[in-house]
Amino acid sequence: MDSDDIPVGRILSRREIMQIFGAAFLVSSGSGAVRQPTSAVGKTTLPPCIVRPEQTEGPFFADLELERSDIRTEPSTGVFLPGLPLELTFQVSRVGNEECAPLSGARVDIWQCDAAGRYSAFQDRRAGGDLREEKFLRGYQLTDASGMARFMTIYPGWYRGRAVHIHFKIRTEVSPGSAYEFTSQLYFDDALSDQVYAEAPYAARGARATRNSNDGIFRRTGDNLMLDLSPNDEGYQATFGIGLDLSDADAGGRDSNRRSRRSN
Repeated sequence: MDSDDIPVGRILSRREIMQIFGAAFLVSSGSGAVRQPTSAVGKTTLPPCIVRPEQTEGPFFADLELERSDIRTEPSTGVFLPGLPLELTFQVSRVGNEECAPLSGARVDIWQCDAAGRYSAFQDRRAGGDLREEKFLRGYQLTDASGMARFMTIYPGWYRGRAVHIHFKIRTEVSPGSAYEFTSQLYFDDALSDQVYAEAPYAARGARATRNSNDGIFRRTGDNLMLDLSPNDEGYQATFGIGLDLSDADAGGRDSNRRSRRSN
C-alpha cells in the first residue's frame, strides 16, 4: 500500500460512541461504523466519524484562492460549463479525545475535469488545448458551524487511464503554526456513469476506456471513497462525511508541508 493511501483518522469505537451520544444510538457490530439511530423523540443524525483513506493529489492541483460555492462557470467569462448538475456537500468532523464534533472553518478545495475530460489551469496534451488562463470547475469553501461545505458542480467527465473522479483537499489550522492537510478523491458508480455518459454533452466522447475495476488508484482504497448519489430536481446530489483525527498534526505529524505523490 502506498503511503498516500493509508487511512487518516479513525472510526470511533463502540464505547466512545456510547459515551458521547448515549446508549440510544445503534452501533453496527464489528466494523465500528455508525448507523443512523432512532430514539423516542425521532431520528437523530450522527456526525460522520468515518475514517477515509488519503489518495494522490495528482498533477492538476492549482491553489488559485478561488472562494466560491458554484464552480460550474469560467470566472473570466461567466459562461457555465455544460454537464449534469451535481450538488456536493462535505460534512467534516474532528475525531479524538472520545468526541466527534463538527469541524468549522476548515478549507475544502475541489477540482475536476469537465465533460470533455479537460482540467482548467493547465496545458493538457491528452485532452487538447491550452487552459492555463482558465479556472473552471475549481474552488473552495470554508466549513460552517455544522462542519458543512457545499458546492454546485457537474458530473465529471472522463479521460484515458483514470476512473471517473473528483479531487478534494481539506486544510485547517490545528494550533498556531501547526496546519493539517488531507487530500483524496471521490468516485462514482460505474453503472450510473454509463447512464450519464449516454447523454449530451458526454456522449460525444464515445465509450470511456477505464472503469473503477481497472483503475489502479481506485483499486487500492476507492471503495471507501464512493459517493452515494440521489437524484434531485436538476441532476444529482450527495453528501460525503469524513472524520479527521488532528492529534497527529498537534504532534508535528501530517501537516501542510507534506505533499502527495503526483499521479492522475
